[in-house]
Amino acid sequence: MNMDKPLLKVEGLSKTFGGLQAVQDVSMVLYQGEILGIIGPNGSGKTTLVNLITGFIKPDKGSVKFRGRDIAGWPPHKIADLGIVRTFQNMRPYYSLEAYRNLIVPLNSPRAKRMGMGRWGERDTVALDILEEIGFERDSFVPYKKASALPTGYLKRLELARCLALKPEVIIADELFSGLSASEIASLVPLIEKLQGGGITFIMVEHRLRELFSLANRVIALDFGTKICEGSPKEVMANPRVRQAYLGPGGSD
Repeated sequence: MNMDKPLLKVEGLSKTFGGLQAVQDVSMVLYQGEILGIIGPNGSGKTTLVNLITGFIKPDKGSVKFRGRDIAGWPPHKIADLGIVRTFQNMRPYYSLEAYRNLIVPLNSPRAKRMGMGRWGERDTVALDILEEIGFERDSFVPYKKASALPTGYLKRLELARCLALKPEVIIADELFSGLSASEIASLVPLIEKLQGGGITFIMVEHRLRELFSLANRVIALDFGTKICEGSPKEVMANPRVRQAYLGPGGSD
């Protein structure tokens, strides 16, 4: 992890929807090679923050600087072209296409072409290589099944595979562990560690705190759209404001 200079720097980010302050003056930094966790109860602004960073929502104010360049308000495809990609809490595969063919669209993107992710005629092989890397059995029928026939565990991996097809610098994973069994999550944890070791930086928005804390280098806690705490997983969960946000007044079990 390189902490000399932030890879991504968010300052004073705010967004209001019809008088409701969804995100209020949130600032954060992301260092190259780390896994940053973002936690908070339902309605705390986590996904809105992700949408602001990735261009799916334009902020009312504030900046999002990637390698020193302010990208706040850029459209999602331009942000993805820089190497900041995301998974979705509500998965969005091409359900009518086979799993491996879901990767053909990102593999044909300008970024993938610049990064040498396979030439025309080779991309089916590249797609299968990526699926194998994230846990699809290459010699089985699974990569050739339509996405609509895949169980949740494989769909979550397919979300990651589509990100990897863009050769990203940053992956923002929105509730990647949601809907998965303990064994499915246990098999994903070493994969994320492997990707981090290969140079990918992560922001992980999660409700599954135990699993997140086994991975995260730092954690940011949100409540009612504001950042209430930041630190190591242990420091964050010991914070009274975080305990109150999750457990209510008194902050105890």
